[in-house]
Amino acid sequence: MAEFVQRRIEDRIPELEQLERIGLLTGKEVRIIIKKVTSLEYKLKRRTVDKQDFLSYLQYEVHLLGLIKKRRQRIGYYFKKEEIEYVIVQRIHKAFQRATSKWQEDLQLWYSHVGFCKKWNCKHQISKIFSALLAVHSDKPTVWLMAAKWEMENNLSAESSRHIFLRALRFHTESSLIYQEYFRMELLNAEKQRKEREEMEKAKMDLGEAGYLESILVGELAGVVYRSAVQAIQGAQFHLSLLSIAKEFNFTKDLQKEILSDLQSRHAQDPFTWDFMAQQELASEPLPSAEYSSKKAKATDMLRKEERCSKIYETALESLNTEPMWNLYIVSCRQRYKRKTNSKELKQMRQERLFQAYRKAHEANMLTEEKYMEWISELMALGEVDSIVEACEWATKRYSQSAALWRARLETLLKLCTTAVDEVFEEAFKHFKLKDSAFLWAIKVQYSEITKGEEATEALYKQAIVVPDSAVSTTMKEQYLDWAYRSKGYKKAKKVFTSLHESRPLSEKFFQKMITIEKEQEHTKMQNLREYYERALREFGTVSPDLWLDYIKEELSHSEGKPQNCGPIHWRAMKMLEGKDVESFVSNYTLLQTGKL
Repeated sequence: MAEFVQRRIEDRIPELEQLERIGLLTGKEVRIIIKKVTSLEYKLKRRTVDKQDFLSYLQYEVHLLGLIKKRRQRIGYYFKKEEIEYVIVQRIHKAFQRATSKWQEDLQLWYSHVGFCKKWNCKHQISKIFSALLAVHSDKPTVWLMAAKWEMENNLSAESSRHIFLRALRFHTESSLIYQEYFRMELLNAEKQRKEREEMEKAKMDLGEAGYLESILVGELAGVVYRSAVQAIQGAQFHLSLLSIAKEFNFTKDLQKEILSDLQSRHAQDPFTWDFMAQQELASEPLPSAEYSSKKAKATDMLRKEERCSKIYETALESLNTEPMWNLYIVSCRQRYKRKTNSKELKQMRQERLFQAYRKAHEANMLTEEKYMEWISELMALGEVDSIVEACEWATKRYSQSAALWRARLETLLKLCTTAVDEVFEEAFKHFKLKDSAFLWAIKVQYSEITKGEEATEALYKQAIVVPDSAVSTTMKEQYLDWAYRSKGYKKAKKVFTSLHESRPLSEKFFQKMITIEKEQEHTKMQNLREYYERALREFGTVSPDLWLDYIKEELSHSEGKPQNCGPIHWRAMKMLEGKDVESFVSNYTLLQTGKL
């Protein structure tokens, strides 16, 4: 092994001598480099090589190249590059090739090699890298796209890019992403050739030798890709994505007409087709400028457009009464409703149309949970009390297991201060199992705090903490302690803590809350804090390294603390904690001792 390493070091001597001779490095720096490189080379010659060793080697070589570049700029010397930089770059390429052949699955390693080649202008290498990468990762469409993009944009070779896309489609016959980018590439190539021809015509050059094909210039190849794509992949959304790409180019009007015609004939019953047709009405040409002079005329024109758009949606819903279709209609109405306008008539019409859409979708049983939430939110913004209560009731009847809708309904009723809250709570509890009812108890005690007396609220808390479910019980104990402190002060909080600290299940937050309450007092007693920490550690000492650290910090920082207790606490923590918790505790305890925590 030593012989191989020594030979590789000797191979570096000519470039290092050149660096020292021309003043880019000093003799001392050369010796440091030799020492460092020797260490790195030995690591690469081990029987089992670690990836990190390769990364360290590559990083060092790249940094050395960067240093040489900066030194050249500083002294203004740009000769001998073939004898210095070229040799180092070749060595880095070989190291990358060894690394990528050993860890072929690491895409980031491949991408790093490509990035290095781009930075140091090694274009001839990048095509080779992508060729090797595609042989290993042919199952990843994004890799094919990167390779094709490189050939098109950097190598300026549409033919090579096209060849890569065709190969990619053999592996990914139904990849919408590859078809979309292939379609875009053909259009970009056509646009590029059209611009080149225009420049040549302006310069009055002979076009015969240029070899521009009319079929490419008008986008016929893109049309072939489009027809192949829609045969392989069905669905209006994909069809529309190709149409949006075609619209980016001003020479594709015939192709756009073909795509639009196919969309209407092949996907007449697809919600996205109807959505597109409706949105086209909004994008139609405005009135002539003579008729479009006043704000009122503009608002009237927009009113007509939105009316036509709405009629298309309504026509679609007659034959396609589905959730996706209703969702698209409501999304469109909501987008128009959110748009700012100074026309009161237009604003009123948009509002009526939106809420009418919500109501009709509800009546058709096609309103999703998300749309019910939106409906309630919009009604809240308007302050329509009766409509809010009605919509909330409909929503929870349709989605009786939705915690979000029940929460929205109950919180809405609390804000409105209606008398029907107790009945709604009873109804809500019937629809949820005990383990899922924690949010209902939280809202109920919140309601009790606002509307009922302290005795009724405390009785409710006592009822909640004995619920035979750990999630509900522990959460309500935390809230009970917090409420006791907020409503009746420290003595009541301590009394509640004393009554509950042996009542399992308990949570760490419960003890932390009591510790926080104790610290907020004007005269904090260390004796009480020790009791709370000891009780908490009895329950959670095996899984909470932070609790032990907080206890130690308290002994060190409190005026009544005993620093001599820290040693025994540390010893107990090491005995009780296990696995990663021990490592976390040891590292943080070390930071605490050095004053960095």
